[in-house]
Amino acid sequence: MFKTLLFIRWQDIIDILVVAFVTYRIILMIKGTRAVQMLLGLAIIVGIFILSQKSDLVMTQWVLNNIMNSFILVIVVLFQSDIRRALTSVGKTPFFGERDKEKVAEVYTLEEVIKASAILAQKKIGALMVLEKETGLKDYIEGGVELGAKVTNELITSIFLPNSPIHDGAVIVQQNRIKAAGCFLPLSMDPNISKSLGTRHRAAVEISLETDAAVIVVSEETGKVSLVSNGKIMKNLDSDRLWELLKKIFLSRRRIKKL
Repeated sequence: MFKTLLFIRWQDIIDILVVAFVTYRIILMIKGTRAVQMLLGLAIIVGIFILSQKSDLVMTQWVLNNIMNSFILVIVVLFQSDIRRALTSVGKTPFFGERDKEKVAEVYTLEEVIKASAILAQKKIGALMVLEKETGLKDYIEGGVELGAKVTNELITSIFLPNSPIHDGAVIVQQNRIKAAGCFLPLSMDPNISKSLGTRHRAAVEISLETDAAVIVVSEETGKVSLVSNGKIMKNLDSDRLWELLKKIFLSRRRIKKL
């Protein structure tokens, strides 16, 4: 073992780090997209192909062998939109310059969401805002009206106004954009939840248990703001307290100060 370590060159270490970094960036690019499911499907096909070789399944091996011969072409066809988006992203923003911009954008997003919560609470307008973390929310987004808009407190407030056609449902914030509005979420059937809490709080509890998202709820009856995370409801929050809680959830490892 020690002899093997002696033959590792500094070029090999750099080579490993480059491959690891590129792989990590690719994973970040496809996270939360349909590319993840397609990659899983391709991995299953490859696994069956290897199994057919070891088990001498001639017909299965012949079919999959023909598919594998066109493997690169299949990947290009299936992932053409994802490849184009990735190349565009690389062309616009270098890998090393991306992180600081993401940090600033996330702080801005949280501040706008908090401002909107305060405005809606003051006017006693009910609201439900889901902030995506690591778990993708694509299934819930598809049930709403996709927007892909910049997060601003003015837009969030206008969405939840009673005369808005999409005020019923949740706003989903994904990658610092308002990805969709009017999204309907499953309701929690937990009997331990207080009966004084309405459907928004029950929906917030359920989505926070199914995913790692944080959910802000503004009560239409009381004008109080709550934050729901991991099934736990934190009630009666002012803007400063809401900021502290969101900072712990989204920014605790980044040491970002409020702008």
